[in-house]
Order: sequence, then C-alpha cells, then structure tokens
Amino acid sequence: MKLYYATGTISIAVAIALEEAGLDYDTHQLHFAAGDQQSPDYAKVNPKGRVPALDVNGTILTETGALLDYISSLAPNLMPTDPIEAAKARSVMYYLASTMHVNHAHKMRGHRWADNEASWQDMTAKVPETMTASAQFVEADCLTGPYILGDTFTLADAYLFMVCTWLPGDGVDLAPFPKLRTFMDAMEARPSVKTIRAKGMLG
Repeated sequence: MKLYYATGTISIAVAIALEEAGLDYDTHQLHFAAGDQQSPDYAKVNPKGRVPALDVNGTILTETGALLDYISSLAPNLMPTDPIEAAKARSVMYYLASTMHVNHAHKMRGHRWADNEASWQDMTAKVPETMTASAQFVEADCLTGPYILGDTFTLADAYLFMVCTWLPGDGVDLAPFPKLRTFMDAMEARPSVKTIRAKGMLG
C-alpha cells in the first residue's frame, strides 16, 4: 500500500489508522503550496486533486471515511462489531466529513463556494465561530469517555483527532472543553500518533 498525503491534512488520520492496524505501507508526500495536488501526475492518481489517496496493489481508494473502513476490514478490532456501536462511531465520522471539515475549509478555500473575494473574507471570519460550535458538539454529543465510545478506541477517533488538531489554528479556545482536551491527550499518548508525529507528518 502507498498513502498519498500532505502534512497536517486529514490524510494523516489514515496514516494513524495504518499504524494502529500494524499494516505495512509506503508514503508519497504532496506539497500543497507547490501545487502538487493539481499536477498531471497526481491527477492520474486522484482526479479530485485531494488527499488522502491509497494505492492498494494498483487500485486507488479515496475519501477518508472509506479508507478508514477499508483498514478496519483488515484489522476488525479497530471498529465495533456491534451494529449500534459501529453506527455511533461512523456518525461522528460522517459529521466530521460533512460539517466540521467544511467549516475548517472555509478559512482557506472560499474559492470553492464563491467567486467574490469579499465573500472569501467573510467565510474566513466566520471560521472561529463555526469551529467553536463544532467543538461544542464534539464535547457534548460525541465523546462518551476518553474516546468516542468511552474507553474503546476506534478508527473514528483517528479521524476526530486530526480534525481537532486544527482547532487552535482556527481560533478556537480549548479551555472550555475538558472532554475534548482529555481526548487529545489520550490520542497524543498513543504509539501510533507518536510515530506519525516523529515522522513529521502532523506538521
């Protein structure tokens, strides 16, 4: 397997998951500032021009949630077998993909939604408010213990961790969120995150 990633992006959730699963993988780093994601060579890998992408024996898989589900199929202990518990974990993953990641993206990718640069500035100015609201939701409705499912780590936690690393840079004060801070500390203590941080992939 080869993971295409960019430092500090959501693709690092997949790297953490691969470490948790104990799977062998290679990496290919893209430098967004240099426009690697828009290059003709990368378009052959992922025409969406985004990360992550995972090359599995020549088959390219994309989208963070799908890759985490694929990894969990290879390491079943990383997602619940109980259908209700699995749905709870995935509901957080889908919230991250559909809402919290989008809130974050408004800070630097307003051109996806509007052509007027003044609109981009409005979107950027709104990010601390929308990301704080997302942090409030995570605190009140997603974390039932150190992790999403109490004491049980799942790959959904890798997804949540990576999104939450963006909060300080998005102007969110973490002081009012003790559960979220406990979660981040628990994740930082995991060998997988320590390995990825040592590799410089978290930025």
